[in-house]
Amino acid sequence: MTEQREYDPVTGDHLKDWGHPPGPRYPDLLARANAMRAEGFGLVRIRAELEPEIPPAPVTRDLRAPGEVPFHFNIEASHPDEEANIAKVRETMTELMRVPTIEAGAIMPDACPAGPVGTIPVGGVAAARNAIHPGMHSADICCSVMITDLGSADPKTVLDAAQSVTHFGPGGRPQGDRWSAPKDIAAAMRENPFTNGTKTTRMVDEHFGTQGDGNHFLYVGRSRATGRTAMVTHHGSRGPGAMVYKAGMAVAERHRAEISPDTARQNAWIPADTEDGREYWAALQLIRAWTKANHEAIHDRAAAAAGAEVGDRFWNEHNFVFERGGLYYHGKGATPAWREFAADATGLTLIPLNMAEPVLVVRGKDAETGLGFSPHGAGRNYSRSEHRRRMGKLTPDQALDAETAGIDVRFHAGTVDASELPSSYKNADAVVAQIKSYGLADVVDYIDPYGCIMAGDIPPFWQKKKR
Repeated sequence: MTEQREYDPVTGDHLKDWGHPPGPRYPDLLARANAMRAEGFGLVRIRAELEPEIPPAPVTRDLRAPGEVPFHFNIEASHPDEEANIAKVRETMTELMRVPTIEAGAIMPDACPAGPVGTIPVGGVAAARNAIHPGMHSADICCSVMITDLGSADPKTVLDAAQSVTHFGPGGRPQGDRWSAPKDIAAAMRENPFTNGTKTTRMVDEHFGTQGDGNHFLYVGRSRATGRTAMVTHHGSRGPGAMVYKAGMAVAERHRAEISPDTARQNAWIPADTEDGREYWAALQLIRAWTKANHEAIHDRAAAAAGAEVGDRFWNEHNFVFERGGLYYHGKGATPAWREFAADATGLTLIPLNMAEPVLVVRGKDAETGLGFSPHGAGRNYSRSEHRRRMGKLTPDQALDAETAGIDVRFHAGTVDASELPSSYKNADAVVAQIKSYGLADVVDYIDPYGCIMAGDIPPFWQKKKR
């Protein structure tokens, strides 16, 4: 009787040593390998049998040489503080243009750095071939601005009503005060792998009707052209968008590690023609729909509470990705300025400057030097902490009184965040002048301020304990 010999099984470590990349095919490969092992085949024979199953190594893409791809620079220094800011913007944009997917870039007049060198700056536009870069729209996906014409409504009545309705600060609405997102959007989000996480689907309702913190606001003013009252909101996709960004970055990192390991992690991308790319693109559209509905719900409830009649309304996003002519245009704090950028585009977009200045209503000019974009606001020349240092002995309340005389400014927690005061932003007149001089958009109306509710960073950043 022949004695049956026992052999050590083939394991995943064997497959890895033989050149098979870990993945969903491992169980099948191991089953086949160990079936051969049970028949008495040696490791050399099994390895040879499985060798045709090794996929070809991915073609890697190297960083481009500095300066190989130029970019448009629609900004100039109108103050010494801006010279250092512009130098940093140029440095980070030059490095960004080395990413192998990027074919064109532009800088807006409100540009400022937003991370390590090579990170797309606020006010930056990057056009990529067959690639969606989650880091280039940021966690605040679809940060956007909406305006509603409220006719002859009293501005104070509108601001009071809006304050009673909206919700600022971190997190969502408390239990018992929650709104429901549109059912069709919520249902679609449960079907997409980037939006169907347990935490994300919970936030779809929890964060609906909220505006968050930082530089997000609710603004009430009057149209200079018509004298009619208008309400403007500024916020993004809140928790659902942040979760989609996190999931997108994880998938992009897997692709980056294979395709372009020399590319910085913040510039990782998802190939648009892959299943991951198609699903992520669909997820972005769902986040856009949710964010728009969120703006609309706040506007409708505020108008109802004020007894105001709802008139014309439009909106636009600035932390988003737009497909045009085979390229994916990433606008980080940059507003699309061509009429057909979306099915609901009207040709008009909004550019808020600061709480003491008008919100600009502009008609985009699809300028080649801006890659079809215009600014999203006024931007900053230096950090929040540097602004606080420059205030010296002046208290936030004193600065607020000095900079916003005659304007009803409210901070949601009752404490002034000086980093959101007008002096912390670029000079509004200079930004407007550069929008005109570079031919990025035509200003068609000004919404002059009555007042606003500012989110702010509460408690103010300088009162937070350093860890």
